[in-house]
Amino acid sequence: MPGLLLGSIAIVLLLTTLVARIRLRWWWIRSCEFPRLQIASLAIACFIAALLMPVSPTWQMITLVICLAVIIIQACYILPWTWLWPKQVRSANVCNEARDITLLVANVLTPNRRSSDLIDQIHAHQPDIILTLESDQWWQDQLDPALDAQWPYSVKIPLDNLYGMHLYSRLPLENTSVEWLIQDDIPSIHTHIRLTGGEAIRLFAVHPRPPAPGESEKSLWRDAELLWVGKKIQKTPQPTLVAGDLNDVAWSRTTRRFCRVAGMLDPRRGRGMYSTFHAHYPILRWPLDHIFVSEHFTLGRMHRLKDFGSDHFPMLATLCYRPTRKHEHETPDASAEEESEASQTIRQGQREEQQT
Repeated sequence: MPGLLLGSIAIVLLLTTLVARIRLRWWWIRSCEFPRLQIASLAIACFIAALLMPVSPTWQMITLVICLAVIIIQACYILPWTWLWPKQVRSANVCNEARDITLLVANVLTPNRRSSDLIDQIHAHQPDIILTLESDQWWQDQLDPALDAQWPYSVKIPLDNLYGMHLYSRLPLENTSVEWLIQDDIPSIHTHIRLTGGEAIRLFAVHPRPPAPGESEKSLWRDAELLWVGKKIQKTPQPTLVAGDLNDVAWSRTTRRFCRVAGMLDPRRGRGMYSTFHAHYPILRWPLDHIFVSEHFTLGRMHRLKDFGSDHFPMLATLCYRPTRKHEHETPDASAEEESEASQTIRQGQREEQQT
């Protein structure tokens, strides 16, 4: 009986692992990309149990082989987001205030009312840029009095559909626009930030709709929005940051393709997962909130901040504008096939109407 139970668990883990590799966009398929660490951990536990528990040799062998396959497949995806992997974004000392920029990203969770806890962290860390997501008019009414004096440049999109967005900056914002890229109820902010040293860097703030029950039956529209931004970066290359809640994990097919199409780097790679969701369930966490950088930047420091009542933790990163060091980075590059598939996804996302 224990052998049958362990073998069944191993088979379920393998099926879940293989489903994630299917190139379809249905939400229940794409959701299998999220818990790779959890699946690998269960496979390790099952592997150890099969070695230690009294089970039949047949079921023991089946369980061990399947669990080992699951562990290897999942490790191929998650190892780049551990300290065992080389850092994709080089480190730098934070020593040049004129060319260093600190960015705080926080999905506030619209019904959350612990605004003072987030404001306290903002004042404690003094970021140059603050990006809030899911922020509605209530959140704007709390943030404005606390932030407007020190962060006078802002873009405010209070919405009650869970896709509101607010950007506060102590640095001047230029050429700012609010864009509705794929769906007419999902905004994104496109702007340039004028650094103290005089250089301008581009920022895209995004929060695409997730593939999930009650949201989208497919990941098409999320994928199309991310790839649209990636194509824009590719066509007009310049020092760029992309930040927000992507509703996608760092190791997913879409996010990795976005990085290759845009030539963007992930500061997490080689440093850790910095899982930001779910703040209330430690065993169900994965990295959903992201900051990507072009090759012009190095990383000073990066932190996951404290819980403030949201289902997401805030992320804080100090990015150092060091264009002379861009040759130190190995910038990802998309194949011709990936370029074509990205363009096709964008066209399909713009054309197809969401059902959910």
